Amino acid sequence: MSAVYRNATPPTIPWLSEGFFDFWSSRVHPLWTLRRPLARLVSRSAASADAVTLELQPNRHFRGLAAGQHINLGVEVDGRLATRSFSPTLLANGRLAITVKAIAGGKVSTHLARAAVPGEVFALGQAFGDMTVPKDVPQHLLLLAAGSGITPMRALLRQLDAQAMPAPVTLLYWARRREELCFVDELNALARRHSNFRLQLLLTRDPQAPDARIDAHDFTGLAALDTARVLACGPGGFVEAARQRLQGQVASFQSEAFSLPQLPAQEEGNVQVQLLRSGRTLIVPRGTALLQALEAEGVQPASGCRMGICNTCVCGKVSGITRHTLTGDYADEPSTPLKLCVNSASTDLALEL
Repeated sequence: MSAVYRNATPPTIPWLSEGFFDFWSSRVHPLWTLRRPLARLVSRSAASADAVTLELQPNRHFRGLAAGQHINLGVEVDGRLATRSFSPTLLANGRLAITVKAIAGGKVSTHLARAAVPGEVFALGQAFGDMTVPKDVPQHLLLLAAGSGITPMRALLRQLDAQAMPAPVTLLYWARRREELCFVDELNALARRHSNFRLQLLLTRDPQAPDARIDAHDFTGLAALDTARVLACGPGGFVEAARQRLQGQVASFQSEAFSLPQLPAQEEGNVQVQLLRSGRTLIVPRGTALLQALEAEGVQPASGCRMGICNTCVCGKVSGITRHTLTGDYADEPSTPLKLCVNSASTDLALEL
């Protein structure tokens, strides 16, 4: 019976709801569902002084991922399901490895980093994101990482290692202190194995010789910088500083930020937001991302990456003017899709929520 379930799609039974099937099948095996991707925590290990790596076993409904992509993980904390985005590494055994650092005030990250135990089951979204590298790497890759931004770079480097490092690759990896660096042994082993992989670990608060931050880093020693494809990942401020530092000096620049940069406070006061489906009207502050503002009022829209990539939080905007929290651009078009995580209310709004 179990072999049939693993290798074939269960037949559709009109009177059998998906929720009913999932409830009872998960009593037999925690990962058995009709359609829903799930992942079970298998093991945890220290990745650095303040981060842990969790190894997850996905069920058969997970369709896989390319190196550098993200997944949304649904975690139950205090009786409420919260979703956050992570950049996993696909391991040889088919499991996923995510590295998590507890963030002050972050219930999900704190639970995963400190409290989650093997056997816990999480909701799992399908992979998304386009910060990937083709098998035929056409040019020099310059990888820039800070903090948890090393996780997608690790996945990309494992892919390139399996391809015998087909193009020159440089990784510049920033942290405050040495004990906060992740995967150091693995990265050093890659550098020893491949002559065209260059690794530089940069410590901005090293007590002996602190390194410059990204905005003051000297890139002149890098060969063929003008032909390099740059991939950057880290906090929003790091990514934006990297973009400005290398503007006009590289062939292409692609980035993902796991926290949003703060725009100058140009808007003050409050506006009304009408939630048309629920019939509620809320007062929210201008200049605050709508997802954050709605959550502060007890509204819990579907969300995922919280950085404008996965589109989980998109809803319809019927009327009003919004401001993009990354670029500062205003949008006044009615009846348009709106990403709640990277837009704030500039005027009164009507949303399809």
